[in-house]
Amino acid sequence: MLQKINLEPFGIRLYESKHNKGDRIENHHHEIYQLLYSLEGTGDIILNGKRHRFEQDHLTFITPFTSHAIISDKKLTVLVLAFDQRINDAQANAKLFQESLNETKFIGLNPFESSEIRQILRTMLYEQANKTKEQELALKIYLSHLLLLLARGEKKSEVSDANALRAERLKDYIDSHYYEWIHAEDLAARLGMSTRHMNTIFKESYQMTPIQYLTEVRTGLAKKMLAETDKDIASICFEVGFESISTFYRTFKNITSITPNKYRTNQKNYHL
Repeated sequence: MLQKINLEPFGIRLYESKHNKGDRIENHHHEIYQLLYSLEGTGDIILNGKRHRFEQDHLTFITPFTSHAIISDKKLTVLVLAFDQRINDAQANAKLFQESLNETKFIGLNPFESSEIRQILRTMLYEQANKTKEQELALKIYLSHLLLLLARGEKKSEVSDANALRAERLKDYIDSHYYEWIHAEDLAARLGMSTRHMNTIFKESYQMTPIQYLTEVRTGLAKKMLAETDKDIASICFEVGFESISTFYRTFKNITSITPNKYRTNQKNYHL
């Protein structure tokens, strides 16, 4: 059964879908894309005849004309992000849909992905509620960011041990967010554990703490830029995530035993 959803004026709309205990939304489809994000509660979602458990922080990406149904066994609150083909107007988005987002999929998010996606959805709700002259542009930009996160999150892990999987996800997060302001307490909170326990499981896999690994990543990238580019040291410090030149110099020297300037000079002399 086709159900129409009004997406005017921009082709993007966020809204709440509430389901009481025992509610059943029968099989139906839409002419548009939908992202269903579970805010609370439990139930099942059926996609093209296949049943998936639908719980808090689970996400479903539904392509146009995909048959789907929802059955709630407790109160289930879902945030729906609906959008139409207009988002494909941008060349980059069109490529995402061709290569990564070309089919319906059920996604169980890890704590890091969930945190990022929740924040983007909150921001989009704010933009939708506040009608400014930049509203359409803002909604499209944040939606594009969200779609990029989903496309990048396709990587499948071969790790089965629960702690090793947590450590791998934490490492992946640091690898792709090293330039952000990262604290051990924040990382641990996202994983729902103490900082001490987080450090323990990460060291079991990588023989160092997450913050030590973050420092190695930043310093390794800085060394590469010092050796291969003419970028100013202040620019390199900023790009790899250090908040001050003094912290960068101190950290770099602790790891390499020389200053960034001396490292750059040595690399240039080595390649003469």
